[in-house]
Amino acid sequence: MTTDKHDAARAALEAALAATSGDSGGSAPAWTDPRLGTSGPDWARVPAGTDGAAPEEAPGRRPTGRASGRSPGQSRRTARPASGESTDGRRRSRGSRRASATPGDPEQDLQARDTEADPYDVARQIVLRQLAMAPRSRQQLADKLRQRNCPDDVAAAVLDRMTEVGLVDDAAYAQMLVRSKQAERGLARRALARELRTKGIDAELAAETLDDIDEDAERARARQLVDKKLRTMHGLGVEVQTRRLAGMLARKGYSSGMSYGVIRDAIADSEEYLTD
Repeated sequence: MTTDKHDAARAALEAALAATSGDSGGSAPAWTDPRLGTSGPDWARVPAGTDGAAPEEAPGRRPTGRASGRSPGQSRRTARPASGESTDGRRRSRGSRRASATPGDPEQDLQARDTEADPYDVARQIVLRQLAMAPRSRQQLADKLRQRNCPDDVAAAVLDRMTEVGLVDDAAYAQMLVRSKQAERGLARRALARELRTKGIDAELAAETLDDIDEDAERARARQLVDKKLRTMHGLGVEVQTRRLAGMLARKGYSSGMSYGVIRDAIADSEEYLTD
């Protein structure tokens, strides 16, 4: 009886070994390594039927960093874009950042803040800003308001009010312009009249302003211009000197009669033509 039990146990053990080997003929187990013999270590055993392939992931298991395409040291949290870089990875240009920080035109900002802004207030702001930069005539201010699409009736009302309080004064502006052009460029009546007309000064007011110019003072300025220019013309003939000096005075608005008289006196007094 005991022998029968031992025989049955031995038969069951041999059947189990044959089942694990996958070969009913008693061939070597699938995990057997020829270099290690038939009893290799546990880590060298390869499950049957896999042919050396990596085991499949269990259902529901999160893939590792290599399987998901991330590098081992990469964090799952999305990296924030660097400074100056947009969300799509492209860097913003330095000019766009500078342009966004640059303040706009005050008049345009005023109109953009409120589409229902008072047109009179907008016109006043434009006029005050122009006068803060430099003196202006009434015509210059009217042209600027027209460029800003200000209605003519609004511009006229605002400029009338500015004239009443003395902020717009064409008479004072004309006198200031004449004095500055005489001092800076030595201009005479004719050239000064052209300057006043360009600035929008009324013809009658311009004539009154030019009438205040002293003729002797104008002749003295012409003589200063000729003496200064004549010092750079040594060695040239009298005719050449006279022609060039007359052209210079004509461009500055001096009459031909005054110009030739001043030139003749200046050449006569020049050291180049003085005789002992």
